[in-house]
Amino acid sequence: MSAIVERLARGERRWLAEFVLRVAGLVSLLLCALLSRVLSRLAEQAPPHSASPLEFLMGAAAFACLSAGLALLIEGAGLFRPVPMPPRALISCGASRSDNAPMADPIRPV
Repeated sequence: MSAIVERLARGERRWLAEFVLRVAGLVSLLLCALLSRVLSRLAEQAPPHSASPLEFLMGAAAFACLSAGLALLIEGAGLFRPVPMPPRALISCGASRSDNAPMADPIRPV
């Protein structure tokens, strides 16, 4: 196991990594604000027009910057913390049945 993964498993926090990730989140939010400002100016152009593919792409990029920026700014390095796997589901979905009984049709009453 690498040293970084071992430190994450022990729960050690690095102040430099926290700072860099939170600054990256802030930069991402600033980029989102810039993209949103440009999009609002494009939408307010004098002749009404339908949205171009570039405007859709800019909107998707603004949303991605907003989502990533908030996650990095709020959570920081905690985003990369190992999470324990939950136990296997106790209720079967019916995908693997041990008996050969036919399943009831959910649309037609039995």
